[in-house]
Amino acid sequence: MVSLYPLRWLAGIACYIAFGVGGLLSSVTVLPLLKYWPGTPEQRIKRVQKAVHVMFRGFVKMLTAAKVVKVSARCREQLRNAESMVVIANHPTLIDVVVLISLMPNAGCIVKQGLWRNPFMRGVLSAAGYIPNRAAELLLQDCQQVLQRGTNLVIFPEGTRTQKGTVINDFARGAANIALRCAAPVLPVVLKVHNAGLTKQDPWYAIPHRTIEMQVLTGAPVTAAGLTDDDTHAKQARQLTRDLEFYYRQQLNEHYELT
Repeated sequence: MVSLYPLRWLAGIACYIAFGVGGLLSSVTVLPLLKYWPGTPEQRIKRVQKAVHVMFRGFVKMLTAAKVVKVSARCREQLRNAESMVVIANHPTLIDVVVLISLMPNAGCIVKQGLWRNPFMRGVLSAAGYIPNRAAELLLQDCQQVLQRGTNLVIFPEGTRTQKGTVINDFARGAANIALRCAAPVLPVVLKVHNAGLTKQDPWYAIPHRTIEMQVLTGAPVTAAGLTDDDTHAKQARQLTRDLEFYYRQQLNEHYELT
């Protein structure tokens, strides 16, 4: 029997190429037009975010047609209607942020400084209201502004993709700190993956032999009260981080025990 994997690999690579070319073209055509079209700064940012959401949704559809990934999300309406939330998620695959933004029309994220120095990306990132990862106080000010205008902030507390063979990496306190400082609710999103692929140990071109089945689930929002006392804040950030990490380990351990 002839293996169909070479065709699936070619289809997957074609999706990446189309996404890259489309992103480059849109950064010099559609996105600048949306950015400078008349309106308030908030309206302009929301237009660009919606355009990025549509592009990412199209990319996920291409990956689905190429049988690279199959996404199941019964929580689409909750994610679509979320506002001013710190949306956290575990990070099992390369395409997690793409999947989340494809489900959320008003999502922003924190982007590493290297991308902000890229002349092709800087304008797009700024137009979409994304945040550069810089000094703590400046970062908190940026997060406050993003959340106040109703945008959701997507953060992966693991910091990087989950190490293969583990349930999750240890959580950093960044998401908890932001939620507490900005008095923003935390929305936990659990990504449960069958047929793991595109992990931290896999190069981007290693299209998995079996379709990655990703189930997107949301938990109950966690209210994070704003604090000004540094000692109290540090303790509460540690506790909130421990509670969230425990929740994810519980949810994902149940998943791995069943699969």
